[in-house]
Amino acid sequence: MPRNPARWRFGRWAFAAAVLLVLAGCRQDMHDAPRYDPLEASTFFRDGRSARNQVANTVSRGSLREDEHLYQGTIGGQLTDTFPMPVTAEMMARGRERFNVFCSPCHGRTGQGNGMVVQRGFRAPPSFHDERLRNAPVGYYVNVETNGFGAMPDYAAQVPAADRWAIASYIRALQFSQRASIEDVPADRRGDLEAAQ
Repeated sequence: MPRNPARWRFGRWAFAAAVLLVLAGCRQDMHDAPRYDPLEASTFFRDGRSARNQVANTVSRGSLREDEHLYQGTIGGQLTDTFPMPVTAEMMARGRERFNVFCSPCHGRTGQGNGMVVQRGFRAPPSFHDERLRNAPVGYYVNVETNGFGAMPDYAAQVPAADRWAIASYIRALQFSQRASIEDVPADRRGDLEAAQ
């Protein structure tokens, strides 16, 4: 079957136009664009600096997390047994609430390691009441929440640093509650216990 010469010529012109368009886009203008090296002087800005200050009232994305104590539960690379902030009733209440949301599915409401996912067949975590964990520094709990350990994933993205410390304070309260006696309750509050029974 003979080719249609008009159609053939149009196809060649269309191909040539497409090649020219593609080649026109392959220029080095963006690669060779004018730019400043870090801390290089500039004649464009009045202060003579090319680097600009951060715009007022803006927040950078992420943070430096330079406070090792707050973010990792360590001081000088060693797990700490001190809190970076005062432990208050509000902090304990926040810790309880966050513990029940993030920790109780595996660890259970009392920290025994018998949470709902364990009852459904997942691997059981150790009880917070084991001697090893009772004797662990409080920074251990924050460090594990931050970085994960064994089968436990890290929760740094879901739980802010202050809440991780609040959870650690609540874990300490759970541990204390399992071995507390009536003498550990202040005398003026013992009546509350009797009324609750």
